[in-house]
Amino acid sequence: MRFPTIAAADELKRTWTDAFVRVKPGHAEYERFAGKVGRVVTVNYGGQAIVDFADGAWYDIPASADYLEVVSADEAQGKYDPTANSAQKLPARQG
Repeated sequence: MRFPTIAAADELKRTWTDAFVRVKPGHAEYERFAGKVGRVVTVNYGGQAIVDFADGAWYDIPASADYLEVVSADEAQGKYDPTANSAQKLPARQG
């Protein structure tokens, strides 16, 4: 796998950051995310989107239309809960 240039990685970051996404079918290594909607937190300089599926972890998935499809905010509204993320400053589920 080739790493993108810094300029290409910055362009990926502008394109994908804060987008609601779904993993496209056909990639066996990402089948566990089938039907789930996540939010791209950022894109690293390796060209991997850091995706939060609101399950307490973030996952590296290639930042490419071959792997990810953008979901509209309206469609994501009932399928993505930003308060379920463990990376919040003060998560509500802590007691």
